[in-house]
Amino acid sequence: MLSQKDQKKIGSKLSNIYKSSLSKKDLYHLKDEIIHIINIFNKKNKKKKKDISEKTSLIISYGDSVYSSQKGSIKVFHDFFRKNLNSYFDSIHFLPFYPSSSDSGFAVKDHYKIENRLGNWSDIKKISKSNNIMADMVINHSSARGLWFKNFLKNKRPGKDYFLTVNSKFNISKVVRPRDHKLLKKINIFKKTDYLWRTFSPDQIDLNFKNPSVLLRFVKIMIHLINNGVTIFRLDAIAYLWKESATSCINLKQTHEIIKLLRIITNFINIKTIIITETNLPEKENLSYFGNNDEANWIYNFSLPPLLIHGFLFENSAYLNKWSKNLPSTKYGNSYLNFIASHDGIGIRPTEGILNKEILSKFIKRLKKNGSKFSFRKIQNKSKKIYEANITVINALKKSDYDQKGVFFLERYISAHAIMMSFEGIPAMYFNSLFGTSNDEAKFVITGNNRDVNRYKWNLDNISKKLINKKSKQSIIFNKLINLFAIRRKQKAFHPNALRYNINFGSKIFAFKRVSIDKKQTIICITNLSSTVQKIPFKKLYYDWKNIIGPKIRIEKKTLILEPFETIWLTNK
Repeated sequence: MLSQKDQKKIGSKLSNIYKSSLSKKDLYHLKDEIIHIINIFNKKNKKKKKDISEKTSLIISYGDSVYSSQKGSIKVFHDFFRKNLNSYFDSIHFLPFYPSSSDSGFAVKDHYKIENRLGNWSDIKKISKSNNIMADMVINHSSARGLWFKNFLKNKRPGKDYFLTVNSKFNISKVVRPRDHKLLKKINIFKKTDYLWRTFSPDQIDLNFKNPSVLLRFVKIMIHLINNGVTIFRLDAIAYLWKESATSCINLKQTHEIIKLLRIITNFINIKTIIITETNLPEKENLSYFGNNDEANWIYNFSLPPLLIHGFLFENSAYLNKWSKNLPSTKYGNSYLNFIASHDGIGIRPTEGILNKEILSKFIKRLKKNGSKFSFRKIQNKSKKIYEANITVINALKKSDYDQKGVFFLERYISAHAIMMSFEGIPAMYFNSLFGTSNDEAKFVITGNNRDVNRYKWNLDNISKKLINKKSKQSIIFNKLINLFAIRRKQKAFHPNALRYNINFGSKIFAFKRVSIDKKQTIICITNLSSTVQKIPFKKLYYDWKNIIGPKIRIEKKTLILEPFETIWLTNK
């Protein structure tokens, strides 16, 4: 049973969210319902911890990223994972596996079900016995073709008052948009004219968190997912959750308070769970979701992918160095989730305030030459701005103005991932990136959806044959990457919260030092971002240190010699 002190914490957060709209009696009732849910869960479940360490790494996959005609694709993925990935990844992020009407699963029709062709809850529970499972709570919106919305239109439960409508007096002039479609949809309902709010698409209707029943519903969904093996929750598009007239309708106080409430709930339940916020925003806004170590456990390191790719394409570490130097270290229990690729594109908003207009323009032009599509968002003067570049990482790094024939594409690709793996935080690897999968132009031609260029689905027999063939591109890239993961997970200096110190060796080198929590191991991570041999001054202290991912380091006349795009991990033990 929760103590009075713990109950007050829940009540305080609910008051912060709803004090202007709910009576004290209603707030008390809402608090009691949440406490009851927690108490019932804890009676049925023993305490279970979750250890995060240098062994923690994440693979990101759709339920059908690898498929076969023989069985449900989650089972197919599990078979593939056990055979090829289990020694390198302890956590799996399954992108939305719920019944959905669009957006590759993100227009959820029912959080309580799994799409039949993918499998069932027993498949997830089985995998969770040996691996951490991360799943999405698509919390900002729901499908226009789901039961909730159908019931909303009929004024029936569940769904009654679940969706956000505003009237013509609601001022949207300051709203920050992530897309470029029309935001509001005029509807005549319940004998009046209202406007449905649609942040992401006409098929994804925003939920109304001003209705506490919606919040309570997602608390129950979270418990349902935990009961089925999920212990890491990705809060999709969370920044847009709360809307107020004449505001930006992003990052509002109530949104942060809702995350804090969910964090409190996860702290109180017996099975340890983790909350990660998905906020593809400028850096300062993204960092705000750590709160005071009382909001997200993890946040996506959204600035890393575009800055890393820019650094390699323009053979210039200046922006990476400045950013890394200023990036705050995480507190114990919090962590960055580091990635280069995801199911979406390479976010451009996280470069705001880091890359100026001229530098960004050159970056966009280079990505376009390498095959990128671009998704746009509306800004207040009705014009459009690039929101993300839609391109696979292998295509993004394939050629540069300095390497127009792509001679060093493989070296760039592997070193970019080596940086991602060694940087402060937890590494997350997108399934397709393991094999250097190129843009899926065929899928794009069929769907016209820019994001589909990075959502290729592998036939099990096809990818298995590619991996057996040691000369195939897929096999070469896969083996180089998993070797890095194998080495990484043995280094205490790569604990997510191990200290990170930026080292500036000039504009052609990106380097930093990691120091284990117990101070016994130090690893210096150095990458040559250029297509030419680089020589950097090197302290005698490091001459006898070991490069754990390659040959012995080359020292000539007190300088370290680095081959084009070479990465070294230099350890004292």
